[in-house]
Amino acid sequence: MATQLHEPASGAPKPGGRTWNDGLGRAGLRSAQLLLVLLLVTVTVYALTRVTLVVIPVLLALILAAAIAPFVNWLRRHGWPGALATITSFVLLLVIFGGLVTGIVFAIRNEWSSLVEQAVAGFDELYALVQSGPLEINTDMLEDARDAAVDFATSSTAGAGALAGISAATNFITGFLLMAVVLFFFLKDGDMIWRFILRWFPEDRKEKARLAGARTMEVLGSYVRGTAIVALVDAVCIGAALFFLGVPLALPLAVIVFVGAFIPLVGATAAGVLAALIALVANGPVVALIVVAVIIGVNQLEGNLLQPVVMGRSLSIHALVILLALTAGTILAGIIGAILAVPLAAVAWAVIKVWIGEDQGDPAEVAELPEEPEDAAQDAAGTKKPAGSVDPAGGNRS
Repeated sequence: MATQLHEPASGAPKPGGRTWNDGLGRAGLRSAQLLLVLLLVTVTVYALTRVTLVVIPVLLALILAAAIAPFVNWLRRHGWPGALATITSFVLLLVIFGGLVTGIVFAIRNEWSSLVEQAVAGFDELYALVQSGPLEINTDMLEDARDAAVDFATSSTAGAGALAGISAATNFITGFLLMAVVLFFFLKDGDMIWRFILRWFPEDRKEKARLAGARTMEVLGSYVRGTAIVALVDAVCIGAALFFLGVPLALPLAVIVFVGAFIPLVGATAAGVLAALIALVANGPVVALIVVAVIIGVNQLEGNLLQPVVMGRSLSIHALVILLALTAGTILAGIIGAILAVPLAAVAWAVIKVWIGEDQGDPAEVAELPEEPEDAAQDAAGTKKPAGSVDPAGGNRS
């Protein structure tokens, strides 16, 4: 009798299938997937930290392009040719950005040693007041904090850290030139670059990708413009108060307040503490208390009026997320990382909301988004424009 091989019934479990189908097996699969994702993220972040000379200029160029894009579009709507509007905006932005960086460098570099000496003296005076006060304070912890701060401020790397790497002249010039070139092409051919990126998305994801791109530019532009306005108001108000109170080094302190305002939560507070310490040693405790009151008032004005008005929803993320982003950015890229971490976190949250369907955009807004690439449809219809024809977005097709 011939042996007959019986196939298992279609509904019967396959041999070994229970291994991964029970609760523990599914948990193992999910754990393996999570570990794989974490591995990919770790490798990606590590690779990016190895090429910060490329990554940071590109990110800065993207943020600046998002900030200046409304001005370019405004010029185009008022009859300016696309190329002229782009070049004018590009030159104007480079002049402002370059002048700002140069002013910050010279204002702080020439007074850095005086700032350190005054801050150390102010800390010592505050330390003496605490020791003579009625409360029992762990003086060892205060001494350790003072020593650590003094060691950092007087070390050879403090100037480079405080000035975001300006002392590394070669890297700074290279990064600045790369940022300028990338910024020019972002302003000139941004629509074409975005259309090229959209090619890689499947049809059912292109609408979300378009909206996510629009949200990215909206969040970055609003964040930069809003933060610059807030930083300028903080610097003018606090700097004017320091000047009228007769606090020395008012100008470099105002510059530090301006730069610190680009680091949410901790930047303005640290700059205020520095100003109060210098006021304490130079003008006494009464003036120092007035400086603290001014700083608190400016922070209240910033938090309750300026940020909600000028920034809107661009930074609608929890303070804990901001703090974690600041910590991670500082570890990975120093002060530049701390400045870039918060807008990137805000962009990531905006994109996540689009991708999970929480932010679907208004119908009128979605209708005004840049269309998906037209080259494929033109190729299929045999109507692709010849090389050198002008793109409606303002760039030349090659």
